[in-house]
Amino acid sequence: MPKAKVVMALAFRKGAVFPSEAKEMRDERTGAFIVQLTAHESINHHLYPLTCSTTPEVGWVIFASNRSGTWQFYKARFPQGEIVQLTDDPQGVNGYSGHISPDGTELLFTAHGEIRAVNLETLRERTIARWDGASLGEVNLSKSGEWLVTAMKWQGRNYLAVAKTDGSKADLIFESERTLIHPQFCPADETLIEYAQDPAPRMWLIRRDGSGNTCLYEHGNDEFIVHETWLGERLELVFVHWRFSLKRMTLRPAEPVPQPSGIVTIAELNAWHIAPNKSGSLIVCDTNHPDIGILLVEVQTGQWRTLCYPQASCQGTQWLQTRYATKEDFERAGKEDWALSWMEAKVDTVYGPQWTHPHPSWSADERWVIYDSDVSGTTQVYAALVAEI
Repeated sequence: MPKAKVVMALAFRKGAVFPSEAKEMRDERTGAFIVQLTAHESINHHLYPLTCSTTPEVGWVIFASNRSGTWQFYKARFPQGEIVQLTDDPQGVNGYSGHISPDGTELLFTAHGEIRAVNLETLRERTIARWDGASLGEVNLSKSGEWLVTAMKWQGRNYLAVAKTDGSKADLIFESERTLIHPQFCPADETLIEYAQDPAPRMWLIRRDGSGNTCLYEHGNDEFIVHETWLGERLELVFVHWRFSLKRMTLRPAEPVPQPSGIVTIAELNAWHIAPNKSGSLIVCDTNHPDIGILLVEVQTGQWRTLCYPQASCQGTQWLQTRYATKEDFERAGKEDWALSWMEAKVDTVYGPQWTHPHPSWSADERWVIYDSDVSGTTQVYAALVAEI
């Protein structure tokens, strides 16, 4: 092997420290203060927007990158500082699977049929649960950090898997012929999990023990419902009716699970990926077709303002449509249907590639919005200051 390649191979390892790549800038149209955190000529993206990418004290931003040749996790000191490699799995990790523990000590993630945790200081890894040959999606933690849930494709079937984060218990609580994605614990009740079935009807609710599985909203494939998540710490959900509106669903207490009591429109706009703040008063979202930037939407009034313009390429043929993708859509795109939706797909051109989407999310102190953009030619991680807008 040539000497230059040996040096590169040795440079990337768990615990390797790299110089800061951060630089400051202003959005040309809104004036928002922005920090670009990564600049390596590779794909770099923060965690999936249903979770926070900063540690609780906002001292670090966690991101995934294929800069070493495989997908690994890194932490970048925030707002500026060194970059530290957190994982060095030879086959790579699921870069969109990470979730930071409530105390900020660990990053929980999935790779090769395993749910793992890496300590963000010592970099020691532990395995929480394993299913040989399974394809796992992102990890979602309960508010207390005691429980986690993930979606799974395994042996030709689809599952929801729940585990205790200390590794003492792991169960498959639900099995389906349909694809299952994006399970999320209710912040107000750790026994409740909202998740999506794909395609329609999308939104479902289930108890942590697998009981009470209930469809929350009956609709067909032509009503393109996406990106639902909990609104604050109460029995409410927000979701997108692509490309028409941002909506809010209220649930009323009931057994075996809470039931919908009403749906209202927050705003008629082409909100895309959405992330509410902790109180549920404000939602950050990106937009597409047309791209009108990253928006801050007031839940009570529906009024919105533009934070910044990421100018990401926002790829995916299905986002030009107002219906879910069918098997024929994926076949036309040449996608092999072996992965858990797009979460572990090599390249998905129907709904992605995902790293071409901004995917905005809040920092732990909610003073910043973390997002991605490939405006420079390769996807990089950015942070926009909300406090000045």
